[in-house]
Amino acid sequence: PFGDRVRTRLTDEVVAWLTTVDADATPRPSPIWFWWDGESILIYSKDGTSRTKNLARRPEASFNFDSNGTGGDIVILEGVARVSEDPPSTEIPGYQEKYREWIPRIGMDPGTFAMGYPVPIRFYPKRLRGF
Repeated sequence: PFGDRVRTRLTDEVVAWLTTVDADATPRPSPIWFWWDGESILIYSKDGTSRTKNLARRPEASFNFDSNGTGGDIVILEGVARVSEDPPSTEIPGYQEKYREWIPRIGMDPGTFAMGYPVPIRFYPKRLRGF
């Protein structure tokens, strides 16, 4: 069923897309790493990015995965995203577990990643679309 596929992708996928809206109302998709806690999605961002500026103006956002390459397995979550009070990524065991092998691939360790991406963002899904 679709719901099971969504849960699996939220747990297993490494990269997703967060789309924010800029001051000119232009959608701005960005690839992101994320961690699903069962209720919301935690993302870490660099400081001063257009993503965080866009969310400060307008928190409505969408979160989606790539398709299966042939136009199927579409998952789009619509909701709101805000800079949060979450601790650094080094203090989130689930995030560390998920990206343990990926962080070194971008030339960082968990500490340098946390310093380079210090802004926690929470995405709160309100609506699910897909097939």
